[in-house]
Amino acid sequence: MKRERPGPPGKLRIVAGNLRGSKISVPDRPGLRPTPDRVRETLFNWLAPIIEGARCLDLFAGTGALGIEAISRGAAFCTFVESDRALARSIEENLARLKVENARVVALDAAAVLGGTPQPFDLVFLDPPFGADLWNETARRLDSGWLAPGASIYVESPADAELALPPSWHPHRDGQAGAVRFSLYRRAAADPLS
Repeated sequence: MKRERPGPPGKLRIVAGNLRGSKISVPDRPGLRPTPDRVRETLFNWLAPIIEGARCLDLFAGTGALGIEAISRGAAFCTFVESDRALARSIEENLARLKVENARVVALDAAAVLGGTPQPFDLVFLDPPFGADLWNETARRLDSGWLAPGASIYVESPADAELALPPSWHPHRDGQAGAVRFSLYRRAAADPLS
């Protein structure tokens, strides 16, 4: 018999950086699946050499834990994109309570944001709702001006998902936690001869 996965916790803690130990509220929303502490810790160990001063984009932000962790560890700025207005409001409240000013919350659908004028980011978190199958289309849109040269892209997906990511995204690190695969890609810089 398959067990129901428990709902999200009421609070998540920031693992490291100047906000270390701070708690962020996690609203009870359908389909919300916060990235576990252990996975976040592994991811940010991978990102340690590049996080300082990075401009980040947290797409499908949910709780905002990935972007807030990035800011805690020295990212220069983070844009949080979350279409669920209650979740977007919760991110704004957490940022205000933690006195984080180098952030912006956009309460829109990721596709609508990526359909706008591109702004290059150094680090993008791509963790859409697992039931929506948005990885490939979102990756294609990101690859059209939203990624700075050499940008890093974190992708969280079901372990058995078949992803067709842009050829310019090169696998850098990956891991698995239960039925979830988490991977870090680096976007190749454009070939100056092409």
